[in-house]
Amino acid sequence: MADRSRAQTLTMLFGLTFVVVGILGFAPGFTTNYDDLGFAGDESSTELLGLFQVSVLHNLVHVIFGLVGLALARTVEGARAYLLGGGIVYLALWVLGLVGGTDWIPTNDADDWLHLGLGIALLGAWFISRSDVKVHDRTAAAM
Repeated sequence: MADRSRAQTLTMLFGLTFVVVGILGFAPGFTTNYDDLGFAGDESSTELLGLFQVSVLHNLVHVIFGLVGLALARTVEGARAYLLGGGIVYLALWVLGLVGGTDWIPTNDADDWLHLGLGIALLGAWFISRSDVKVHDRTAAAM
């Protein structure tokens, strides 16, 4: 664990969280209106924790995004790319939600603001992990 960079640790945490959230979106005890869970589109009335609108596609995207994070956490460069790219994607989803451009996935106001928070958190994690690159470069140069 001591050999893992800050970026790798944060990426693993984000990745694991996304996998868990994606799986919970399929769990009747964690979703309301589970019988209305649709595949895609914004017609689904199913909500994770009674707050965040979900669909099969939405849940699968969370699981896949999480698995990608876990895979990219193997290297400092991969972890930082995940944090930066994920932050940009989530900020874009927030903007799309504000202008009504997310009709291909179920979203509501809670999802939109969560996307803003995730975008900021991912970009913040990328920003604070910038020192990982310097440490990684020094370690590589010493070898």
